[in-house]
Amino acid sequence: MSAGDFLCQDAATPLCELYTAAGAVCSLSTNCEPLLQAARESFLPVEEPMVSVDFSVRFWVDYTNSAPHPWPKPRVRGLNHLVFAGFDSASSMLADLRARRVIGRFSAAIGNDRSYWKTVVFPVVLTITSASVGIVELHCSSVAKQQKGLLLVGAGRSGKSTLAVALAQEGFGFLSDDRTFCSWQSGKLSAWGLATTLKLRSDAGNHFSDLKDKQPTDLPNGERGFRVEPESALGLERVRCCEPRLLVFLERSEVPGFCLTDLSSEEARVRLEEDLMAELPDAAAAQMEVIEKLGELTCCLLQYGGRPQVVAKKLAQHFERFR
Repeated sequence: MSAGDFLCQDAATPLCELYTAAGAVCSLSTNCEPLLQAARESFLPVEEPMVSVDFSVRFWVDYTNSAPHPWPKPRVRGLNHLVFAGFDSASSMLADLRARRVIGRFSAAIGNDRSYWKTVVFPVVLTITSASVGIVELHCSSVAKQQKGLLLVGAGRSGKSTLAVALAQEGFGFLSDDRTFCSWQSGKLSAWGLATTLKLRSDAGNHFSDLKDKQPTDLPNGERGFRVEPESALGLERVRCCEPRLLVFLERSEVPGFCLTDLSSEEARVRLEEDLMAELPDAAAAQMEVIEKLGELTCCLLQYGGRPQVVAKKLAQHFERFR
């Protein structure tokens, strides 16, 4: 490592693998086996040996530095095509969106924390790079049945996560509870989730018996709630990707009810665009192509309230008729 080279561009990262990350091909090189294992648990393997790479990631772990846990909240700052993300005092990364390249240096403690990579670092990487490779990150929960997807779009506290769990208990596969990555490639629209933990507000303990014996903890947004593994804690089947077929925009009420109305393609696109972050011109154009394709799906507005199991059952019945 040369003097003053904080990101360690000269350090050896001999471990290298290819993954499909939210529909894009990622080349990941590192010197840390636990980090590589976390990537294998987060992304899908690349099946075609000669496939072209959409973006590259190079993370070097400094085994002489063991910054203590807990890790602070990540800090992300951007300037034109460069985006910096800081984690702890010895861990940060820099993304060049034009070159589609990410480099970073991490402490040994973070490097060995597979859960932190799956729930924090890798989602940050995709949030930063997704638009530059033609992927749209939506603030929505997603479930799927037989690879056909139902996307639940809504603002905070609209009940996306709770309703996704209730639908998963109705026979759907669980894809994501908060963020879904959508891509349009080779004439096919796809939605992807990450192997992150599931976050539910504290009132979810009133709806799901599996949570009654668990104590709510402090969530990153300052609220009290549950952070659990969907498979082990709730018995849900996790799926990695699906083909979106139905978009449901949620408006939650304190009054029990279920009112599902059609939305026009134009109105659906306007609602989706409201959640997009500012991007470079080329990336914004690629995102708009995905938004256009999403708007061509059947889109509905769901105004609802009451027990999530009751709402999920009615929504599942509608999805079956739609399929």
